[in-house]
Amino acid sequence: MNARKAAYLSLMRCEKAGKYANLEIDAAIQKYDLEEAEKSLFTQLVYGVIERQITLDYVIRLFAANPNRKIPNEARMILRLGLYQLLYLDKIPAHAAVNESVKLAKTFYQGAASFINAVLRRAVREKQNITFPDKATEYGLPAALYHMWTKQYGDETAEKIATSMLRKPTLTLRTNTLKTTPEAIMQEIECACMQTKIAPFGVKLLENMPVSYFAPLEDGLCFVQDEASQIAVWAAQAKPGMTVIDACACPGGKSFGLAMDMGNRGKIISMDVHANKLSLIEQGAKALGISIIETMANDSAQYQPVWKESADIVLCDVPCSGLGILAKKPDIRHKDLSAIAHLPELQYSILQTCARYVKPSGTLLYTTCTLNQKENEEVAARFLQEQPAFEPVPFLYESSAVTLFPFENDTDGFFIAKFRKKSC
Repeated sequence: MNARKAAYLSLMRCEKAGKYANLEIDAAIQKYDLEEAEKSLFTQLVYGVIERQITLDYVIRLFAANPNRKIPNEARMILRLGLYQLLYLDKIPAHAAVNESVKLAKTFYQGAASFINAVLRRAVREKQNITFPDKATEYGLPAALYHMWTKQYGDETAEKIATSMLRKPTLTLRTNTLKTTPEAIMQEIECACMQTKIAPFGVKLLENMPVSYFAPLEDGLCFVQDEASQIAVWAAQAKPGMTVIDACACPGGKSFGLAMDMGNRGKIISMDVHANKLSLIEQGAKALGISIIETMANDSAQYQPVWKESADIVLCDVPCSGLGILAKKPDIRHKDLSAIAHLPELQYSILQTCARYVKPSGTLLYTTCTLNQKENEEVAARFLQEQPAFEPVPFLYESSAVTLFPFENDTDGFFIAKFRKKSC
């Protein structure tokens, strides 16, 4: 099994069965036992075709002799794979991209081999002349999503967001300060790296490297966490001895960071509506040497009187549309915006419910990994308007509500709002 054939099979499974790309990639790598170079190409092809699908389908129509021709799904997927290599992978010779795509056609859809060959050869000749009808098509985004960003953030920022979502993200690590330091972690990394710009304990890898056998991860000296999430933890200013509620905790990264800031002294209740995922937090805490986390299955939109005014810090990292992490999860870019319209009401319900667990003078944090003002600024503003017991607390850039754009500090797109419960 080579990378292109494996990529075709995985992409068809993602399209037909709606499988998430990251889960499909992990399963396929194990199933096909790909060598390191083939594994890398396979991963790049699957993520890349999903990321650029809208752009690739436009180019297919552009170079097909009959743009209105109905193309079978199998043939279209082979064309996407071939065009992605021709347009975006400089290290692959054009003849190899064309010939390997024709081979795929002869294996999976014999009747389309000539058509695929013709479209790809035309692309080789004319790819320098491609122009796009709009920015959304150029950046592989649904028109409705790009329009939403231009409306909310302006044309210039929208294009910067779209560009940053095409980057190939590298890993960021959060140092386990119960055991080591960022400086010590950096000495163990066998690639270029740097400390994160804002979060105090992060280490950013500046190039891709396999982390399957990365010793500091294996030894519980760090864990993978984007700097934006680390900033949210830092904003909480957790201290030893505090009681903390992490309301939507899985897979646990923020709970881990809070426990480290607390010196593993105090109490953290990490709850999540998905009981079957709580083992991820328990296993992660054990690997990191954290003993103060208690896990609990709970729907955070439902009030639990037992926790009334019990916590020094409550963190609400609410379910969201995920529009800030398209670079890591390209599947999300193809969501219908109507499917996320219900989220602000759910998010507000969780926030105002969990606010009741905050002690007087305690801290409440509201975070998302999305770029959508309806889920971010509007929820935070509604909370302050309807909950007079709380006041905004500046924590970064002299602001109490901060949008982290990926093009600014190479983080996920993220939103953080910090509130304090008044003492009387």
